[in-house]
Amino acid sequence: MTNVEQILKELSSSFNGEITPNKPIAPKTTFKIGGNAELFLEPADFDSLILAVKIVQQNNLPYFVLGGGSNIVFTDDLFKGVVISTGKLNQITLTTKNDDFFVECQAGASISSFTNFCIKKELDGIQEFAGLPGSVGGAIYMNARCFEKSICQILHSVCYLDKTSLSIKNYSYNSEDWAYKKSPFQDSTKLVLSSTFVLKKCTNIEELKSSCKFFINERVSKGHFAFPSAGSVFKNNHEFGLPSGKIIDNCELKGFQIGGAQVAPFHGNFIINTGNATFKDVKNLVEHVKSVVKNKYNFILEPEIIFVDNLIN
Repeated sequence: MTNVEQILKELSSSFNGEITPNKPIAPKTTFKIGGNAELFLEPADFDSLILAVKIVQQNNLPYFVLGGGSNIVFTDDLFKGVVISTGKLNQITLTTKNDDFFVECQAGASISSFTNFCIKKELDGIQEFAGLPGSVGGAIYMNARCFEKSICQILHSVCYLDKTSLSIKNYSYNSEDWAYKKSPFQDSTKLVLSSTFVLKKCTNIEELKSSCKFFINERVSKGHFAFPSAGSVFKNNHEFGLPSGKIIDNCELKGFQIGGAQVAPFHGNFIINTGNATFKDVKNLVEHVKSVVKNKYNFILEPEIIFVDNLIN
């Protein structure tokens, strides 16, 4: 019996959710790149998620927890392991205390559903994230930053799974744990289950809607959705003094292409899938851009996108 067969057997009686062998992964990502996962699991509740992690770890299979798929590039080969999706864990709830409004989002809730929920409830503080693809869990993991605002700035607490002890723990926001596109959940032992944000009642609902529309239009006008991509490829290094997109522009790399992957002609810090890009195309293009920048500036760009292949732990 193979490890995957053993996992299927152990999940059969207690797992609530989707179980799909040989699942295509490309449609689950914004880059639209990737082969199949040997086994795809989409738990419908936290108990099933924890059970999946437990059984996969016990059977020593590689696994990857997939959120909205907006910051990753999957291998074109068969991913020889398990992809666990948080897609069905998408509930959003609201509680209030005095003048504060606490919005709890399960990890698989999309950023768009979070922002729409806040608009409906007339809550202020989420405008900059309107139109951002991906899931709330992924945004917390990456400490997503949009228009000079990081998502940790509205964070109150996080419920997470300690993958070592398989116990659920709670984290209260501490600013010392966070930095530009850094979070304490990039520690591989912590898996975000849900996040609670603290917001205020808006004073002008039309202004709130207008602000959200403005940020969505900004993304559209800058070409964020013109082609499949993972958004910004490289982190900005504020000590260097120039944003990564400007550095890449100065190296005359806009439009440079390897296979189906291209440095966007409209944005130096975007790599786009022109139609048939592969994992290797994107990875080789990232390495080429890093090499050219290093030769010109003696500076090494740091990618923020995650490459998922069969070497992942």
